[in-house]
Amino acid sequence: MSTLTFVGTGAIGLPMAQRLSEAGHSVTGVDPFEAARVRGRDAGLSMVETYTESPPNDVVVVMVATPAQLDDLVTEATLETNRNKIASSLWIIMSTVGPDSVHQAAVKLAELGARVVDAPVTGGVSGAVAGKLTVFASGAITDVEQAQILLANLGNIRNVGSLVGNGQSVKVVNQHLASVHLVAAAEALALAKHLGLNPEEVFELIRHGAAGSWMLNDRGPRMLKGEGADVLSTIGIFVKDSGLVASAAENVGATTPLLNAARERFNLAESRGQAKEDDSSVIKTFL
Repeated sequence: MSTLTFVGTGAIGLPMAQRLSEAGHSVTGVDPFEAARVRGRDAGLSMVETYTESPPNDVVVVMVATPAQLDDLVTEATLETNRNKIASSLWIIMSTVGPDSVHQAAVKLAELGARVVDAPVTGGVSGAVAGKLTVFASGAITDVEQAQILLANLGNIRNVGSLVGNGQSVKVVNQHLASVHLVAAAEALALAKHLGLNPEEVFELIRHGAAGSWMLNDRGPRMLKGEGADVLSTIGIFVKDSGLVASAAENVGATTPLLNAARERFNLAESRGQAKEDDSSVIKTFL
């Protein structure tokens, strides 16, 4: 069993931390938001506000939301007062932050003796709760093997190479498709309504055929429910993720016209004040 610090106990992070705790690991949750800390304590976790307040642990699991938050965390962790906690610790960065961000973090942490596994996840809140996330893990073989002992409690581990950053690159490809599929599902269901059809009936007719997709099946019901839909993943997350995809593509000279069209829709939704709404609400930009 490991002692670990879990940074970022949001909608996906909290059920992940819970699963690790239930597996017998000693978990200290870290989150700057009081509401998140209350939910963590209600779930039986020990919670603190900052990494500095966390006890020295063998493993640090990171599920922050943005590259800026990862940079802030690493900056805090590498302060002189925290350096005794860094040496020989294993950092498993599971956030979607892009290859450049995770590589920069790994360099800073390695200078103080930490080892880093790049392990972004996909599968959403439902996957986190059920322990059925897909994890794209990359890093030194021995580090990934150690991480797998923990990650096995969270889902299916895919080893994507020894280079820290490979996991993020695979996640970039994943989020390219997720972004496009989500917007395509929204556009199609909105089209059904404009054609005078019942979108609920159309959804049931097409969801299991050649036009079906995971995104259509998962987000379609929330699109149809509208304002009453639960917020499981926000428009803001897809603004961030589609931006990471666009940036990574630009850095390597790849063209992504479909991603760019999807990104425009997420940005439009954000400009209309929908950033904190469920990502399925992107359908409103077509209605």
